[in-house]
Amino acid sequence: MHIRYLAAALFVAVFVAGSLPVPSSYRHSAIGALIAPTAQAKTLRERARSLLDRITGSSMPEGIVKTNGRIEAIQVDVAAKYPGRLVDITVEEGSEVKAGQVVGRVSSPEYEAQLRAAQSNVDKAQQSLVEAESMITQRNAVLAAAKSDFERGKELVGKQIITQQTYDQRQRNYEGSEASVKGAIAQRDQAEAAIKTAQAEVERIESILKDLVLISPRTGRVQYQLARNGEVVAAGGKVLTILDLQDVYMTIFLPASVAGKLEIGGEARIILDPAPQWVVPANVSFVAADAQFTPKTVETAEEREKLMFRAKLQLDAAVLKQYSSRVKTGVRGLGIVRTNPGTAWPDDLQVKLPQ
Repeated sequence: MHIRYLAAALFVAVFVAGSLPVPSSYRHSAIGALIAPTAQAKTLRERARSLLDRITGSSMPEGIVKTNGRIEAIQVDVAAKYPGRLVDITVEEGSEVKAGQVVGRVSSPEYEAQLRAAQSNVDKAQQSLVEAESMITQRNAVLAAAKSDFERGKELVGKQIITQQTYDQRQRNYEGSEASVKGAIAQRDQAEAAIKTAQAEVERIESILKDLVLISPRTGRVQYQLARNGEVVAAGGKVLTILDLQDVYMTIFLPASVAGKLEIGGEARIILDPAPQWVVPANVSFVAADAQFTPKTVETAEEREKLMFRAKLQLDAAVLKQYSSRVKTGVRGLGIVRTNPGTAWPDDLQVKLPQ
């Protein structure tokens, strides 16, 4: 028998003993005072007996099944994407964090120096662009003059005012000016490409520096702090583990005869060991397709009873939001499901939450 059940049984036994006749010689002793029946003891006996009946399943109606389970939550790790020294860690184990909250930073002087160098390269490329555009303007002026001389030379050489040699020289000047303009345009294109390359490098390093700021990916609670301020972490080194308190569930195991009747999204109930007076609403969010315990030999009808299927009972999101500060993973309790959706929940399994 599970220790919890045994403790409950002993609890009931003590109070049942209080209802037995007590010899007069003990009524005024310390033991007699302990087990003497009182109205309070009777009430406690009734509560204990009711709880024991519910735990052992003796009072479970047809179509409702209980099993043991444990509260779990999705865990996410906050890790350093790049190596460096941890600084400005602002949280510790148990701290509540919000999605997008800055929880620390990795210092990396090397990347900061690379960013300054990349920004300098952008400035140089922009200066080269200004010079190339100025050169284009100058060479366009030279080209315009050379073109004018060449066109006038066509008329003059036809009238034999200038020699053919002079005309050929003007033509060469014109063609050379055109080539100079094209060269200046090519320099401008190279400067523009250099600017884009330098800007891309700046963006790359800025992205790295942005990733050096550690951000909480989800709203939750810090479960583990794996590194402290001043420590050097490697690329991918974990710094924090955060529990997502909006994604909490109980993991249970059910025999095939029960798991096969569950509906995804069906209502369920959770009763936790530390607070058996509360009944928490949940839904069946997952049923495994494969059995967890499969016999190695032939699966006879008796062996099939050993097949257990893992299932998840997802806690209601509204309840989690309201009671997030009370959520603790690893807590044991009972998961209660319905194999027949038409079965009504008994009074003691109606949702009951602290106010």
